[in-house]
Amino acid sequence: MSKSIQRRNPSATAGGYPELLADIQQRIRAAQVRTAMAGNASMLMLYWEIGGVLVNRQKKEGWGAAVLTRLAADLHNELPEVKGFSVRNLKLMTQFFREYPDFAAIGQPPVAQSSADSAAAQIWRRAVSQLTWAHNVILIQKVKHLPTRLWYARKAFEHGWSRDVLSLQIQSRAHERQGKAITNFERTLPPPQSDLATQLLKDPYLFDFLTLEKPFHERELEIGLLQHLQDFLVELGAGFAFVGRQLHMEVGEDDFYLDLLFYHLKLRCFVVIDLKVGPFKAEYAGKMNFYLNAVDDRLRHADDQPSIGLILCQDKNRVVAEYALRGIKKAIGVSEYQLTRALPKKLQSALPSIEQIEAELSSPTTAKPDKKADGEKRG
Repeated sequence: MSKSIQRRNPSATAGGYPELLADIQQRIRAAQVRTAMAGNASMLMLYWEIGGVLVNRQKKEGWGAAVLTRLAADLHNELPEVKGFSVRNLKLMTQFFREYPDFAAIGQPPVAQSSADSAAAQIWRRAVSQLTWAHNVILIQKVKHLPTRLWYARKAFEHGWSRDVLSLQIQSRAHERQGKAITNFERTLPPPQSDLATQLLKDPYLFDFLTLEKPFHERELEIGLLQHLQDFLVELGAGFAFVGRQLHMEVGEDDFYLDLLFYHLKLRCFVVIDLKVGPFKAEYAGKMNFYLNAVDDRLRHADDQPSIGLILCQDKNRVVAEYALRGIKKAIGVSEYQLTRALPKKLQSALPSIEQIEAELSSPTTAKPDKKADGEKRG
C-alpha cells in the first residue's frame, strides 16, 4: 500500500504541475469575478427597467408618490423573500432611469461616431455597470456632472473603493487634486511609468483627520499620520504599502533618517515621503535626491523600478519648486498638505471677524438680561 502511494506521489509534483494548479486557480477566480459582475449588471438592468416602467406610467397615468408606497407594500406581501423594493429604492430606480435613459445599450458594440451615443458613452456605461447599486446611488446623488461621475466610477472600480471611501473621495473633491503635484517625472521616468506616477500624486493632500494645534513640529505631524495610518493610506491612494518611519540609513559614517517610506505595488518602486512644516525651500529637493540615491543603492531590488520622492509642505512656490527640480535626475514631486480645508471665500466674507465678534460681545447694547436671575429678583 505504501509503495503504491510512493509511486503515485511523484506524478503529483511532476513537471508542470505547479503551473497547472496556478492556471486553474486563476481561471476559477476570473470566473468568480465574471459571475459577480454579470449578476451585478443583471440587477442594475432590472432596476433600470423598473425605473423606466414607473417613469413612463407616471407620465401616462399622472401617478403620484402614493402609488410607490402601495407598490412597495404589495411587492413585500407578494414576494416577501425578495429585498430591495422599498419606497426609497423605487424612487432611486426612477432617478437611475432618468440619469441613464440609454443604459440598456451596455454591452452592445459601440455605435457610429456620428451618433450622439458615441464610443465614449459606452465607456461610462460599462463603468457604471461594474459598480454595485449602492455605489451607483452615491454617484447619482452626489455627482451631477457626468464626466466627473465617470471619473469616480472608473476609479472606484479600478481601486475597489468601498462606499465609505467613495463618499470620502467625492467629499474631498479628489478629481480636482489628482495629478496636480509639481514633478520632474516627464524628464526622469519612462513614459508609461511617468504618466502613472503623475496621476497618482495629488495637490493638495487633505489630512482632515488630524487635530494638531499650531504651531506643530514635523515629528508631531509624522506621528499623527501614523496614528491614523488607514486614513493616511486612503488619502495617498490605492497601491501604497507602508514600509517604515524614521528609517535609519548610515552613509559615510553619518546617520540619516527617512520620515516615511512606502512601496507602491503598481509602480513597483519605493516612495520616500519627506514631511516639512512651513513653505517649500529649494534645498529640500537636494536632500530628497540624496535620500533616493541611498534608497536605490541600499534597498532597491533588481526587479524594482527607480524610487520616487514626495516632498509634502504647507506651502509651495511653484516657480521655486520647478527650478529646484530642474536638472535633478531622480523622480521627485512636490505637493502641499492641509490639516483642515479653508472655507470658501464667499462664505468667509459672510462671516464676522474675531475683532467684530469681540466688539459685539463687549458692547453694552448687546447685553441681554438673565431671565432666570430677573425672575428671581421679581420673586
